[in-house]
Amino acid sequence: MHEGLHRDIISCLPHLRAFARLLARDRVLADDLVQEAVVRVLAHADQFQPGTDFKAWASKILRNTYLNEMRRRGRASQLSAESLWQMPSTSGEQEGRLGVRDFTRAFRALPPIQRQALALVAAAGYSYEDAANRVGCAVGTMKSRVSRARVQLQQMVDGERPAKPWSQ
Repeated sequence: MHEGLHRDIISCLPHLRAFARLLARDRVLADDLVQEAVVRVLAHADQFQPGTDFKAWASKILRNTYLNEMRRRGRASQLSAESLWQMPSTSGEQEGRLGVRDFTRAFRALPPIQRQALALVAAAGYSYEDAANRVGCAVGTMKSRVSRARVQLQQMVDGERPAKPWSQ
């Protein structure tokens, strides 16, 4: 275990919690994911390479924990178009709230890999390079995922069905 491991874990907990909530869309599941990721970080601390980005390493463990959990639960990673329209909605609120609701639905309907890319670049403010390093993909792949997610979000928010069901 490297010196300051506990300090590193504590300092990146807020990031891990926010990232888990973006991925899981459920506070209880997100808290469980963070707890499991921290356990895995501690169990595999010998695999961390000092001098590299600890937060990126811990984020990758969290992402893998999330993906493993989704596989374990046997859930589909993407909502079907039919279930999207059957989701409960709020009653006559202001237009702004309706827009947020529409965006939230569309965001949740994105494939997890696109949701993650958009969350890192657009919501968390990471550069394409940093986001690609955090998830272990090429910069071009990250740019493509973000671009596709934006296009798909816009189509869904505008009430259109996406032209192509992208998975990446």
